[in-house]
Amino acid sequence: MSQTVREIMTKTVVGAGIDASYKELVRRMHEYRVSAVPIVDDDGRVAGIVSEADLLAKRDPELFEWHLLEGPHRRHERRKAFARTARELMTSPATTIGPGASVTDAAHLMRERSLKHLPVVDPQGRVLGLVSRVDVLASFLRDDDVIADEVQAFLAERLEDPATVAVEVAEGIVRLDGTVELRTTVRTLTDRLRLLDGVVAVDAEHLDWDVDDTVEPVSTVPWVGF
Repeated sequence: MSQTVREIMTKTVVGAGIDASYKELVRRMHEYRVSAVPIVDDDGRVAGIVSEADLLAKRDPELFEWHLLEGPHRRHERRKAFARTARELMTSPATTIGPGASVTDAAHLMRERSLKHLPVVDPQGRVLGLVSRVDVLASFLRDDDVIADEVQAFLAERLEDPATVAVEVAEGIVRLDGTVELRTTVRTLTDRLRLLDGVVAVDAEHLDWDVDDTVEPVSTVPWVGF
């Protein structure tokens, strides 16, 4: 069973208001050793997020040089270089996620949108926590025995006789050894097991099958003589 965002998120969130100064944001990141600060409005709802990268724009001398032909990305970065408050610095609207979402969903969202942090919010948009890439990757530190137990429970739900498949887990790599009824079951099991938390890879090379259901059966056509 996949972990939820609630289980891995950092619950103590260092946030700031929309009008927080540049210096205050730097102070909070330095004091609490965080690399991103959710920005909240007066009702406590997430309005955006400020990261170290946003703040670093002010230390890039090239962004203070004006060019006649500037693309939208450079203009956006230049505005951050001149920014004084969170309102001007933050990425808004912030991409957020709910506490009940799976870690797999969080990983997909972060990779798809090239995000390093995800604010976790309740249905009203109020911040509950923060998820970082490190939090998501921590699932790969799960104990091999715990992963093996989950794999066996998974097989027990999907195989008529799960005892026909032996499970070994070493360094997060799941090895399946035995026999299943259908050849397509091997692919299905492999694809699903890869999504379990902590699974690095699935080795199914030693998994055999009784029936190759990927091949069309040859129909018997009665011979008709003339």
